[in-house]
Order: sequence, then structure tokens, then C-alpha cells
Amino acid sequence: PVDSVLHPHLPNTAFPQFCDVSLCKQFFSAGYIQIKTLCRDFSNFKTNFLTGITYLDHAGTTLYPESLVREFYQDICTNVYGNPHSHNPSSRLTHDTVEHVRYRILQHFNTTPDDYSVIFTSGSTAALKLVAESFPWRPPTATEPASQFCYLTDNHTSVVGIRGVTSALGVVSLPVSPEEIEARAKDVAQSEGSSCQTPHLFCYPAQSNFSGRKYPLGYVRGIQARQLYPACDSQGRWFVLLDAASFASCSPLDLQEHPADFVPFSFYKMFGFPTGLGALLVRNDTAALLRKTYFGGGTAAAYLAGDNYYVPAPNMASRFEDGTVSFLDIIALNHSFDSLHTLTGGMDKIQLHTFGLTRYTYMLLSSLCHGNGQPVAQIYSHSEFENPNTQGAILNFNLMDCHGQMIGYSQVDKLASLFNIHVRTGCFCNTGACQLFLGITSQVVKSNLQAGHVCGDNIDLVDGRPTGSVRVSFGYMSTFQDCQNFLNFVAECFVEKPVKVDQDKLDRLKSNTSSKGSSQCLLSMLTNGKPDHIDERVHASTDPVVNQRGGKAITKEAKSHEKAQTLTNIYIYPIKSCAAFEVTDWPVGPLGLLHDRGWMVVNGNRVCLNQKREPRLCLIHPQIYLPSNTLHLQASGMNVICVPLENHNEPHQSHRVCQNMVCGDRVETVDCGDEAASWLSEFLGQPCRLIRQSPDFSRDMKKGHEKEVSSTALSLVNEAQYLIVNRESSDDHQPLDTQKLISRFRANLVISGKEPFEEDDWSHLTIGNTHFQVTFGVYLVHQSLGDSNSTLSVGSSVKSEMS
Repeated sequence: PVDSVLHPHLPNTAFPQFCDVSLCKQFFSAGYIQIKTLCRDFSNFKTNFLTGITYLDHAGTTLYPESLVREFYQDICTNVYGNPHSHNPSSRLTHDTVEHVRYRILQHFNTTPDDYSVIFTSGSTAALKLVAESFPWRPPTATEPASQFCYLTDNHTSVVGIRGVTSALGVVSLPVSPEEIEARAKDVAQSEGSSCQTPHLFCYPAQSNFSGRKYPLGYVRGIQARQLYPACDSQGRWFVLLDAASFASCSPLDLQEHPADFVPFSFYKMFGFPTGLGALLVRNDTAALLRKTYFGGGTAAAYLAGDNYYVPAPNMASRFEDGTVSFLDIIALNHSFDSLHTLTGGMDKIQLHTFGLTRYTYMLLSSLCHGNGQPVAQIYSHSEFENPNTQGAILNFNLMDCHGQMIGYSQVDKLASLFNIHVRTGCFCNTGACQLFLGITSQVVKSNLQAGHVCGDNIDLVDGRPTGSVRVSFGYMSTFQDCQNFLNFVAECFVEKPVKVDQDKLDRLKSNTSSKGSSQCLLSMLTNGKPDHIDERVHASTDPVVNQRGGKAITKEAKSHEKAQTLTNIYIYPIKSCAAFEVTDWPVGPLGLLHDRGWMVVNGNRVCLNQKREPRLCLIHPQIYLPSNTLHLQASGMNVICVPLENHNEPHQSHRVCQNMVCGDRVETVDCGDEAASWLSEFLGQPCRLIRQSPDFSRDMKKGHEKEVSSTALSLVNEAQYLIVNRESSDDHQPLDTQKLISRFRANLVISGKEPFEEDDWSHLTIGNTHFQVTFGVYLVHQSLGDSNSTLSVGSSVKSEMS
């Protein structure tokens, strides 16, 4: 029998791994995927590539099964595919295969070549750009109004970006809130009443990529019939662009029932492979209106080089596909469709499966509370995940501490990465939805920009308010184990113990399904069999400050009278991601501890290696010898080699200056030569080189962390000049001992404090005679270096100041 989403009936231990065929069931309604085939395929895939990974970013791109790649590889090894613009046998094979794929795409969306044409693009963004540049926009005239470009505020950046084309043409741009579409609609469809033929375009997403909200597909006919706002208020012809990029990954779309004029989407969101390929579906009735200026290879029926004479190809796809299409990627779609249907049985079952997992996660996360009764998560949604027709497989939220304060999404993302849980954070290229749910005004957006926050950075809080959020999303290969891994991560890292459950809310959510009474089993798994219920008399504590991680309560007044702490350990990491070099005394340089993170190892493509990409880096022990001005590299089974700390000779070809990336920053580096490269390549078993930061290059700390710090120059570190650990903050963590935790955190400075996590409230620190500013809990920078010969020594007193 197929278990429902609330009836797993599994033991209190974690759910079985994905490759356990017997328990890989679907947990919603009667829609379940052909489990044996699916598990057999992905078990091998996960063994080879995804061991230990909880992948929850399917809205970014879903994963591809091994069978897809295997069958595609076999195809291109067996057949010769030539350029489809030629007429030889290999080219005809390509042409015929590509045309067959077009048919399969239309079949997937329940339509035919009689009604729609498929135009291949590099992705949904390129498809939207094509519409923007070819739509017959009209400026205002004496007799007719200008065209309108109307779009839902809950739209992807690539849709709103059409405004960049229309604004130069005198076209009216009209953003519309979701509530206005039906609230301002007319009771009946509007008759033309005039001969006005001004074309207007309305764009909306079938599914929000921010919240997963599914907008009614009935809007397509409603706008075309001028019954819904804004079409009901404007004369002319209304066309609809239905953005299916997020929707098509887990939901069926019937274009016979909902005949949108333009439908852009990307295949990697549906299949995971191939990437860099999308399509624009265009209604044939609409196609004749599109105008195209540029013409590339393969798009012309005839043209003259010496005269302004050009006749476009009669075929719609040929007219708009400039140059040679990515035909091998298109051929791969044949195998993508095969795998999807073989493994899942169709989009209806994928929709039910992914919705079930999302609903399960929503129920648990929305009911989760801190020990004092405060909710753990602020969830951004218009629904309570009752119906797969109105909610997709996306859950968007921010986490809160036990005092109701927001926890920055960057902190959640970084901790999730340590647990090998892959999520997405930020605003997801959807500023409209981000502003709506997070209550960010347009003025605040502008102020945040002036404060240094830009899209895609790690500035997650400005004045305590979030600039973005966390998103988890599911695909057809997702499992309950993925849900549990994520929920357990939240409970372990962000919930003040004991974990509690808002039973009233949970009961209300349970009442929306036919499977009451079994949530307790799920809660038991999350709380180790002891689901505590909230006592309504419990309120947020207003007593002395309680440590957020369950530490002993202490007042700020008590903290201010604590005795001075002591510096117990000093570590430098000469080579980024390699082993530590412990010292008892060490000079302080302009970038931090002298020579700390001054070097890094890159692979053959000049990409920085870290221990996630190459775990053997931790076995390399670099040591600095200041008297001889050399860096020594040691590893088991290898001879020790020496690398000069500075190369004063004229640069040799092998010591060339190059550009590399560190935490999104472009840094100028110098290659350290062939000897070091050979040594590293031999030990790591792949082509590698050792590079160091160029002495003439200056890299500054990102804005938002500075807090008026006077000196913010960085080496190849990630965030700040120093990382600090308080031993008291590590003592309660089991089963790892304190020393192992310190090694894992890779701190520069270790102190003996008095209270766990007291460093969270520090603003300034003095170690010996050196003054530091605390930028974010564990991150330090120089406040001033005054004495150029500053040295840190083990045993020095540490004095802290509270913020």
C-alpha cells in the first residue's frame, strides 16, 4: 500500500537511504513514482556523486539520473550527428532528430505543431529577451493609445527586464499586484467596441519562484478576453506570456486548455540535463505579429550582400533560431523525456510526490518552537499548503532566535553547507515578492544599496531586518530522508532546547488532510520521541539575557564585571585549506597574522581548491621559517620542499601574475613555480599549482561587515583578518572534544572565556597590547596597529568590551 504524507509508519531512526527500494514510497494521495526503477537509477548516481548530500535546490536546477547520461552517451557514440544546415546523411539525421524533439516538447505540454511552434533558446531568459525584442510594441498615436507592458509584481527579474526594451519605445509599463487581477475584474468579457488593434502584453508566472504560489492558469483566457484587470480597462489586443520556468519542473501544463501566446522555460529545471538550453513556445496565431530585425545564419530564405534585401525563412523556428542550434543538447532531450517518463510515470505523479514532501516539511517547520515557546520560522506563503494546484514544491522562510530576532540567511546557508545541505538564499531574482513578504519598501531597497548591499551578496541583515530569505525546493528524486535531514539540521543548530511543538497549529494543519493522528510519529522522529507541547502560559522571556544556544542565563551587567580572559593558542594557516601551523609567539602584519592565508592551491583550471573539493589538503603541513624566509611543505610519503616567502628576482614565466577568485572577490596572485606545482600535483593526484597573493594587490573587506573599521585589508581569508574561538563555547558539544572542534573551525586565536558564546556580544577586544574590533561574533580586524612590531603571545590577557 502507498503511504500518505502523514502516514510513513517508519521507525524512530532516520528514514532509509534513497537506495533502499522497499521503503521508497510516495507519501501523498495515490500518485507515486515507479519506485524500483527510480531507486535503482538514483542509488548508483548518489553513490558516485551525492553521498551525504541533502540537495534542496531543485528550483535552481533539478538533478539528472544516471540513465539519462548513459543513454545519451551511448547515442552520440553510436550515431554521427552533423550540422543540421547541411544535407548529408549525418546532417539529415540531426535535422530529423531535432524535429522529433520539437514534437515531443509539444506533446509534453498537450499541444501540437498545428497550434504552437518551438523556438530553441539558451534558456528562459533568452526566450523572454526574444519576446521583448520582437513583440510589435506601438508608441502612442493621435488615434490609438500606446502598447502596455503589464506584469505581475511577483515575477522573475528576467520578465521585469523586458521593461528595459519597452521604456525606449514609449510603451507604458504597468506593474500589477496579484490581488488586483481579480479584484478589479469585470463581470463579463469586454467587447472591442472599436477597431483599436494596439497590441498589449501581460506577463505572469505560472508558479512564483519565490514562494511556490501557483497562479490560476485561467488568467490566460481571462486576460485574452479582456475580462481580468488590467486588460478589462484597456482597448486593443491582449496577449499573454506565461512564464513556466518554475512551474514546468514539477507540474503538468495543458496548453490546449490554457493557450498562452508565449511560454518560456528552461530544460535544466525539468531534467537537470542538458543545461544552457531552453525554449519559447509561440502560438501560431500570434507568430505572424512578431517582428525581427537581426538575421543570422539559417534564418533567411534569401538576402543580398550588396542590397538591402532580405526575405525571412517561412518556418517559424528557422526564422528565430539564429545560427546553428545546440543540436547535441537538443538530442539529449530525447533521453531526458524517456528517463522522466520511465522513472516517474508522468508529471501528475511528480506534482503529487513533490507537494507531499513540501507539505510535510511545512507542517513540521511551521509548528516548530524554541524551548520558551517562540516560533522558529517565519514562513513566506499565501497558503498553508493544502492543495498541489495552488502550491508548488517550494518552501521559503527565515529562521528566528528565541527572542524573535531574525537570523541572517547567510548564517543559515553557511551552517547548512557544513552539514552538506544544499539550499538557496537571497531574493531569488524576484525583488517584487521579496519586498512583499519581507516588508521591504522601495526606499529601504535604495538605502540598502547605499549601505553596500547588492543582489547576491552575503549582507543578510541591515538594522536587524532581513534583506532576503532561505528557500528549499524539491524534485521528483527527493525523499523523506531529505526532509528529515533538513528539519533535524534546523532543530540541532537553531532551536533553543528543548524542542517544542505548537500543538494547536499542528492539529489545525492536520485537520486539512484525511490522515489525522499520525503526525505524532513524525514529531517523535524530530524530537527523539519526546515531542514537548507548548504551555500557553509561556511567553518570550524578558528576564536577564538567555544564551541563544541553551547556555546559562547571565545579565549584561554581570558580564561587564567578568575577569579578563587568556589567549591559549595561536594558529596560522599559511596555505588556505591546508593544515594549521601552531606557534606560541607570532608577528602581526597589515593583513592579520603575518603570512596567514597568504597562499592557496588551485587546480588545472585555476579554481581554488578547498577541503570540500579536495579533502587531502588537510594532510599537507605548511610551516613558516622566518629566519630563512621560507615556506616548507610537508606530507606523508613526500620529500620536504622549500618555497621562498617572497621572490625578489625578476619574475620567471612560471611565476606569472594571474587573476583568481576568493569568496567572490577577484584577487591578483603570483604563481610560485613548477617545483611546488609538481609536488602538489603528485600528492593530490591532479594537476595543481601553488599561488600567493600579489604583494602589490590590496583586497578590502566587503561592505556591511566593516562597522567603521580603519584597517580592512585582507589576505586570502574568507571574511575577516582573524577568526577567534572561545573554549567555553565548545565544551558542551559532543561527541567531538574541544580540540577537534577548534581544528575544524580553523581559528587563528583561541581564548579561555568564562561563559559560552559571550563573544556574540563583544564589540572590541584587546589581546596584550593589540586592539581589535569584533565585526561579527567570531571575526576580528585590527582597530589600529600603532606599533608596527606588534606580536601576539600565548598567555596574553584578553579584555573584551560589550556592544
